[in-house]
Amino acid sequence: MPSAIFDLGMGIMSNKQKEEEEEEEEIEVEEEMELLQVDVGDIIKVKQILDETVAGTIMSEDLSAHGEAVQIQGEHTSDNVKLFLMALACGFAAVAQFALASDFPKNRLWLGVCCASYFCISGIIQLIMTFIDKDCIMMTKPLTDTEAIKLVKKGGNKEMDKYGIRVRSVFPRFSEFYTVILEFQGKAPPSEFVTETWSVGQFFDVDGLFDEEGMTIEVEKLY
Repeated sequence: MPSAIFDLGMGIMSNKQKEEEEEEEEIEVEEEMELLQVDVGDIIKVKQILDETVAGTIMSEDLSAHGEAVQIQGEHTSDNVKLFLMALACGFAAVAQFALASDFPKNRLWLGVCCASYFCISGIIQLIMTFIDKDCIMMTKPLTDTEAIKLVKKGGNKEMDKYGIRVRSVFPRFSEFYTVILEFQGKAPPSEFVTETWSVGQFFDVDGLFDEEGMTIEVEKLY
């Protein structure tokens, strides 16, 4: 009888220890999950967070629908062109400011050329962003790896070896709805596309805490 009571007591103690260990593990997991907090009234910041999550999901996850990892490479040609134009414009501005302005009006002709060049290049960059980039947040290159092509074709993506993906996002001012559009880059219209719209309230709570994991899961469903 005493041994049975002793065994019962040890069992209760072991159960309590297991419960305490589980609680400690849950607390550690909660501490590791640091949720990003933003001001939900700042529409620009909210869109930036959502766009970065969409881009990160597409670049880091597989597109095969079979649990196989496929390496997706970003297409940065347009970004590189804009960076070059920005650097060129800054070069003209630096020459005008530090090399020619001190001898004004002697060098006013070259000063005018530098200023005009700066504003023209800035205008070209603005035109590219307005009429070419539009609402595009990222582009990918066509797949070149043979195994990757086989995997994505198994998952239903038949033309990712021919075309990259153009990722667009729309978040109108004073609206709670955020839309993501995936379409083939470089394919003659009409190009196939998929689109999905969510309420930002699905991913942000009243305190502005962002559910990145939930957003990632929703984006993965698109492809």
